[in-house]
Amino acid sequence: MFGLSTKSETSLLKVIILSIIAVVAVSSRLFSVIRFESVIHEFDPWFNYRTTQHLVKHGFYEFLNWFDERSWYPLGRVVGGTVYPGIMLTAGIIHKVLHFFNFTVDIRNVCVFLAPVFSALTSFSVYLLTKEVKDSSAGLLAAAFIAVAPGYISRSVAGSYDNEGIAIFLLMFTYYLWLKSVKLGSALYGVITALFYFYMVSAWGGYVFIINLIPLHAFALILMGRFSSRLYVAYSTFYIIGTLSSMQVPFVGFQPTRTSEHMAALGVFGLVQIVAFVSFVKSHLPAKQFQTLLTFSVVGLSVIGFAGIVGLTMAGYIAPWTGRFYSLWDTGYAKKYIPIIASVSEHQPTPWSSFFFDLQMLIVFFPAGIYFCFRELKDEHVFVILYSITASYFAGVMVRLMLTLTPIVCVAGGVAISKLLDVYLKESPKTVVKTTTSAAAAKASTASKSGSKPETKNVETPVGIKSFGPKLVVTTVLFIFLALFVIHCTWVTSNAYSSPSIVLASRQADGSQHIIDDFREAYYWLRKNTDDDSKILCWWDYGYQIAGMANRTVLVDNNTWNNTHIATVGKALASSEDDAYEIMRRHDVSHVLVIFGGVIGYSGDDINKFLWMVRIAEGVYQDGVKESDFFTSQGDFRVDAGATPAMKNSLMYKLSYYRFAELFGGQAYDRVRNVQIPNVPIKLHTMDEAFTTENWIVRIYKVKDVDNLGRPLSEAAAFDSGKLNKKSLRKPLSNRY
Repeated sequence: MFGLSTKSETSLLKVIILSIIAVVAVSSRLFSVIRFESVIHEFDPWFNYRTTQHLVKHGFYEFLNWFDERSWYPLGRVVGGTVYPGIMLTAGIIHKVLHFFNFTVDIRNVCVFLAPVFSALTSFSVYLLTKEVKDSSAGLLAAAFIAVAPGYISRSVAGSYDNEGIAIFLLMFTYYLWLKSVKLGSALYGVITALFYFYMVSAWGGYVFIINLIPLHAFALILMGRFSSRLYVAYSTFYIIGTLSSMQVPFVGFQPTRTSEHMAALGVFGLVQIVAFVSFVKSHLPAKQFQTLLTFSVVGLSVIGFAGIVGLTMAGYIAPWTGRFYSLWDTGYAKKYIPIIASVSEHQPTPWSSFFFDLQMLIVFFPAGIYFCFRELKDEHVFVILYSITASYFAGVMVRLMLTLTPIVCVAGGVAISKLLDVYLKESPKTVVKTTTSAAAAKASTASKSGSKPETKNVETPVGIKSFGPKLVVTTVLFIFLALFVIHCTWVTSNAYSSPSIVLASRQADGSQHIIDDFREAYYWLRKNTDDDSKILCWWDYGYQIAGMANRTVLVDNNTWNNTHIATVGKALASSEDDAYEIMRRHDVSHVLVIFGGVIGYSGDDINKFLWMVRIAEGVYQDGVKESDFFTSQGDFRVDAGATPAMKNSLMYKLSYYRFAELFGGQAYDRVRNVQIPNVPIKLHTMDEAFTTENWIVRIYKVKDVDNLGRPLSEAAAFDSGKLNKKSLRKPLSNRY
């Protein structure tokens, strides 16, 4: 073809196929843009977008020193020292390069389309890694799988401007470079591995998976007796340069030398040096003396090293394991001790249905690919097995970690299907004896008497029913499975992972689509109808969106770094109106925002999250909030006529169901909880309803000043008795502290 050699044709086909896979990877992630316009999704992406805007507008150094007064009032946040800046820097550099070449693309569009573009690079990195494990045919299959697998698409659709959008590419490319450096024993590849690891550290907290899996691989090779100079060069280069470079990220700092999550890598680094030294000494000592030295050295150094780590940990120089880490080993740990972690839906254990939903037929081929790796068990196969085992476990205990499992499932699936096609698409040769002449027959007879074998010749098996039938059946069934896999992935991507949380879609009676835009409607109202210094009290889920879209100050947001401050907000929402007013006055709150889905059946509202607010508040304020007060004597959590007095008197209940009965003419029915709400008028005396969106999803209330209260509260009564000064009551919280 085109006068090219067979090798050149093969290379050209690979380039064409990879290009098509890249186009598919990008285009399959554009459903959200086509349906809902170019918009940032979810919650965390809004903070990333806001910080990227600041970076582009003010420059890198201003970004590192930026103190954000819009979040965590009155504490604020030092942004440069509390974020992984990789995704912001990536978007900012792309924006700058495009403008340098006179492509005047808005930074918002760069952020929206960043994840789909990097998904194409992820497909390429998976191809390279799978090629190292088996061959290029398996690599192409794995690249095609990761391009459309819902387990990865869920975090990389257009508009999902989150850290994982670039981190999975960095994860897989770093692993590919590691395997390459171990294979070649190349210091150059070790350095490149360390640099991409540094990029990964700057992009996502999941870098801990790299700095534990690579040492685990090195440790396993040592235990298997496969230590070599190649492994020594690769790991030593990677660890030294990777650790030093990762410490340049402000948010990470000295964690690689001070936290338990990084101690395994340090321990393996020390072990590699010991093994290398022992190998050197072995060549210079007699066997008996070497055995004695080895025994005492290994035992002594192991005891000293373990004792050193324990001692440093007890002394406080090495930080213990974090709560998030403990929750990976004990699924009930977070619910008992850190409810704020357990309250996040993506931190819940993964239901079995999610594996099929996100991976479909790859679940079947995944163990088959691991089996083939066990059969050969080269160094790279050991890595794939370790990755598969660890990622499978972590994906089972936390839904979010399906993201790290999906790439290796695609690699193993590509290996398995490639092996299957190798067997059933390969022409099998047939060996026959060449007997064309009598002279040849005599020669064969003589050869037989002398004990030598007759001359043979390979002839291709003729195509027939017996030879072609099994191949046709197996390949046909396989291609049907592949077609169904593509259909499933497309359907899941379109219906489950391409709807932004800020724009909802429903179907009307005639089948036409109806767009529900209450969130942006409410945030726009806040931006235009409240003072610039207004303080908004809401649950932490909406903090990033309010700061990004409404440009207003919030008490808490999705960073969740201060559990006490979040518990204070939870206490305000779970308390009576009078007690909540005191908390709001102390924190200069001007407006309260709640999410309510009872009118249209939106299940992600604050009433459904309310128990987590109570649990988090109870963890800090045991005397003020008790979860048991919100359950009936039968142990039910109810919002209808059978609700407990604590529930009916809570601020969350009042703000959610205020004027709800009037909307339905007295027969109010909550479509989320599927219960009838009592037709009892709810009266508010500390705040006024300021704005309710079209579908009643977002409700905003204005907090009254002390002078405008209809009746005295505890603070007002204290003022009347002379215990409080009215002037000091109006001071900003930052001045009062």
